[in-house]
Amino acid sequence: MTRLLFFLVFFAATATRLFASDAQSLRSLALGNNDEKIAALEKIAAEGKSDFLPVLEALREDALYVRKAGAGAGTDDPEAVFVALPEGGATKVWTKERLAALPEGSENVTINNRVRSALGNALAALRLSSGDRDLRRAAVDALLTAPRPEMLASIERAILRESDPKIRRRLETTRAMILIHDADKSVRLRALGVLSETSDVAVRRLLDPLASSAETDTEVRAAALRVTRTIDERLSRGEILGRIFSGVSLGSILLLAALGLAVIYGLMGVINMAHGEFIMIGAYAAYVTQNAFRNYLPTHFDWYPLLALPVAFLASALTGVFLERIVVRHLYGRPLETLLATWGISLGLIQTVRSIFGAQNVAVENPVWLSGGIEVYSNLTLPYNRLAILAFTAAVLGALVALLGGTRLGLYVRAVTQNRPMARCLGVSTSRVDALGFGLGAGLAGLAGCALSQVGNVGPELGQTWIVDSFMVVVLGGVGQIAGTVYAALGLGVLSKFIEGFYGAVLAKIAILVMIIFFIQKRPQGIFALKGRVA
Repeated sequence: MTRLLFFLVFFAATATRLFASDAQSLRSLALGNNDEKIAALEKIAAEGKSDFLPVLEALREDALYVRKAGAGAGTDDPEAVFVALPEGGATKVWTKERLAALPEGSENVTINNRVRSALGNALAALRLSSGDRDLRRAAVDALLTAPRPEMLASIERAILRESDPKIRRRLETTRAMILIHDADKSVRLRALGVLSETSDVAVRRLLDPLASSAETDTEVRAAALRVTRTIDERLSRGEILGRIFSGVSLGSILLLAALGLAVIYGLMGVINMAHGEFIMIGAYAAYVTQNAFRNYLPTHFDWYPLLALPVAFLASALTGVFLERIVVRHLYGRPLETLLATWGISLGLIQTVRSIFGAQNVAVENPVWLSGGIEVYSNLTLPYNRLAILAFTAAVLGALVALLGGTRLGLYVRAVTQNRPMARCLGVSTSRVDALGFGLGAGLAGLAGCALSQVGNVGPELGQTWIVDSFMVVVLGGVGQIAGTVYAALGLGVLSKFIEGFYGAVLAKIAILVMIIFFIQKRPQGIFALKGRVA
């Protein structure tokens, strides 16, 4: 049904009528015997008649009908061929006229397995000649997975027509995968030369028989072994780079989640157990902004993340300032009471979100410009949303460093962090700095939640997933040390992904925790310790 709906959309978008010279092919498809149907399909495929694509889709889905002679039209009338629509009614293939129902006397066009095989080849060939780049790419990917010798002529025609260099290279790879079984030794060697430029897993599997003792020609076997080793090296390189990228990506998310906690913990020494819920508030702010764009600005929906970022920051920051003024400021210097109070706040925020949005996860969609990715190797694709988060994390980190190092507020925050009594004696309003610092930390957590909404589910328990990891990053990096937080987040992310590759996610988490415990025992001040009188 899904494929039928797809071809109907394509059918509706096709404004041109079939040319009169194609009437015989249409009659053969609808009324001819099996041999005539196969001949018509081969002709359509050879000539690249893309107008026939919706017709062939209908034939494959058993939705093509013909009105036989004696029911108001002769068998040679091209207007006697119809496509049945899933919601009822039909469409004339020849004129695209919409009908309320199939005409009386219409019969379903049936095909056997031999015709169905030719139909599959014709569909693949027409998709290769489509004007839609995505459709051509999907057709090439399907052929690359299962190359068929009978498609060789269509592939060679497609190579000559193809303007996209990436698709052309994949077409040439597919042709080479077919030609490595050619009887001519020189053709097979040339095909292996083409395949040596790829890093596709499907190609690697296909070369196994040629690289084994099953291949009798020693020159071909030696060439296949060289290509196999080359592909293995590229796949291994892609796997290592993929783990590094995944680790850096995870580290960037950890860094976003921990930056705000580093500010709050370093400034006030508050163990804020509600920090994860500020992340959750930022994620839900992105969800609300998305829905607002969908309802009121649907034509600009793809730009909702640009507004979601300041909304998430403000929502979390204002919540943080409110809680600091109402609860936290009364508990400074009492770490156990602060921990229990912020844990209670955490539970209250979770229940509030459940009451407003429900207990189930909500969907936050990626805009078009954050969908897809850059294919580096066949086993390594860099998603745009992850790359965007890396760039966003770098921008947030740069802005935070500029704020703390180049503004009056940053000067006050550093002064209060280093020596609260002396800062108070010099006229700094420490209570105001505490409120602004707590709001800044909460706002940074909101930005982390907005970023997380683009790569995972958004639900009431979102913050609980990241709170422990955030504390580990802050403690490992050194309290109040932004540089330490950066090193700890990226280091833990990369290390975690490499351990996951060998032992799985659960054991990786345990191993990371054990290593942090041993590290803190040896160096309790973290990677970057405070020095001098500040310490």
